[in-house]
Amino acid sequence: MDYSGKLVLIAEDDESSYLLLKTLLNRIGISTLLAKNGTEAVNMCKEISGIDLILMDISMPEINGLEATKIIKQSYPQIRIIAQTAYSVFGDKERALLEGCDDYISKPIEKNVLYSVISKYL
Repeated sequence: MDYSGKLVLIAEDDESSYLLLKTLLNRIGISTLLAKNGTEAVNMCKEISGIDLILMDISMPEINGLEATKIIKQSYPQIRIIAQTAYSVFGDKERALLEGCDDYISKPIEKNVLYSVISKYL
């Protein structure tokens, strides 16, 4: 599995979660960017071309992940967004998909699940 040249924006306010995702993605050749909140994620999509995928934490400061997804999808519907949350409860996946996310993974992130979901979109 080699995704060299691909760029993933990780929208994540928890540093340890970001570092895990960055490490797992770097292992398969993916470059990463970090947005520490929903506002940064929206702004980075406007300022940086070539983002192939977004891993969007649902619970973030300023603008939450679902609101950020709606805003991003209005201008950039081609960017695939995978929701991620540590507080997975019944209905979260359905809500994320209804709000515009293309897929959903729950934390703690399992390497094989992450790679499987990414392979669907890259």
